[in-house]
Amino acid sequence: MYLLILLQVAVADSTDLAGGTLKISFFELALKGGWVMLPILLLSVIAVYIFFERFFAIKKASQIDTNFMNRIRDYIHEGKVDNALTLCQSYNNPTARMIEKGIQRIGRPLADINEAIENTGKLEIYKLEKGLPTLATVAGGAPMIGFLGTVMGMIRAFVDMATAGNNIDVSLLSRGIYTALITTVAGLIVGIIAYFAYNILVARVEKMVNMLEANTTEFLDLLNEPVSK
Repeated sequence: MYLLILLQVAVADSTDLAGGTLKISFFELALKGGWVMLPILLLSVIAVYIFFERFFAIKKASQIDTNFMNRIRDYIHEGKVDNALTLCQSYNNPTARMIEKGIQRIGRPLADINEAIENTGKLEIYKLEKGLPTLATVAGGAPMIGFLGTVMGMIRAFVDMATAGNNIDVSLLSRGIYTALITTVAGLIVGIIAYFAYNILVARVEKMVNMLEANTTEFLDLLNEPVSK
């Protein structure tokens, strides 16, 4: 949808050719881009899907009760390890799973607990980053496909000019050139949107990583706190 709207804005609604006005609908203009428009359209759909799917997945993963760590601290200090595990299992997010792994290692050296939490955190971050490499590929690949379509269109236009000999129709040549440029515009639009979408998701993942590290540090600190009697 965004591709259709932006491309319609980017291309003029009418073109002055041979003293007249040739009005072309967007659908007709898109068709003139040829088969190259199909992979560009497919990439735009993939980019939009990955962005919204990952955006809401990361948002859901970052949601946790603000009193979660306080309750964990109380349970640990009171020796209610089972209650702490039950609390972690009641939340479906990376923070709870990492803390749960740490609680399961209580009694072992602190280094072992830290390593177990870090390994779990790496798996959780890997899950959050699912689809981001594909989105980055779309950001770089869509403009390249668009340029490919333009080069192919330009070659076709010059071949037509060469075969026309002395009967070169300037309007036909100009029409062939702007038709070839359609794929470049489409590819750049998809690439730019995918690029910004990728960086937005990366920023949210990094924010999530910082939150996980903060919670991990807080959990390791509470294991060293003296138990109040």
